[in-house]
Amino acid sequence: MQTIEQALEKLSKSNFRSKFYLKEADFSYIERVGMEKIAQHAKEFVKERLAPANPKNDGKQTPMKGHPIFVAQHATACCCRGCLNKWYGVKMGVPLSEVQQQKIVNLLMAWTEKQVKQHMRNVFVKEQANENMKL
Repeated sequence: MQTIEQALEKLSKSNFRSKFYLKEADFSYIERVGMEKIAQHAKEFVKERLAPANPKNDGKQTPMKGHPIFVAQHATACCCRGCLNKWYGVKMGVPLSEVQQQKIVNLLMAWTEKQVKQHMRNVFVKEQANENMKL
């Protein structure tokens, strides 16, 4: 079993998966509700949309935008059972265990936290550049 870091590294090399990133509205939402609430949403989305043996509309159940976790699901190949099977070997037609669900949530949150940290660094650098321009 690969670690979260190994999974994120592998995903970063995928032309498709690496194109996903959070937008300003996503960061504003995260700031407003907090990471704890985002993690709660991740857990709910995984349980409702991925955990069943045969999820409703599998392959199309995760919107491409509208919530930071939806974006994270596509970025991490945790958007449908087909992608979970292809990327992580998760068997299709079998409900996800609690452990599998938690591992998916952990990966989604790690990707989201990485995006937030990068955004914060970018904001800091931009603010520093603006301060230097005032001198």
